[in-house]
Amino acid sequence: MPDHTHILLGLKPDIAVSTIVRDIKANSSRFINEYRLLKCRFNWQEGFGVFSCGEGDLDRIIHYITNQEYHHKKRNFKEEYIAILQEYNVAYNEEYLFKWIAID
Repeated sequence: MPDHTHILLGLKPDIAVSTIVRDIKANSSRFINEYRLLKCRFNWQEGFGVFSCGEGDLDRIIHYITNQEYHHKKRNFKEEYIAILQEYNVAYNEEYLFKWIAID
């Protein structure tokens, strides 16, 4: 999707999610900019969202990620993200959510 990405990872419990996200963002930004894959300089937005799942959920999660274009024809990323937070009773402050931008 042009405005977000999903990454499904298996992590050992001694690895901090924030460390992995930092490394993914830093290395992917460096790669994109070094190989000039965009006309402008690429930077990730500050922050990230993380959801955990059990092994029994893997097929459902993989199907969900694989079918992003279909999901976002029904509702955009912002609507979907907030719906997930609400579905699982995750308290949030809209001020700290992503900077929502329109991408055509």
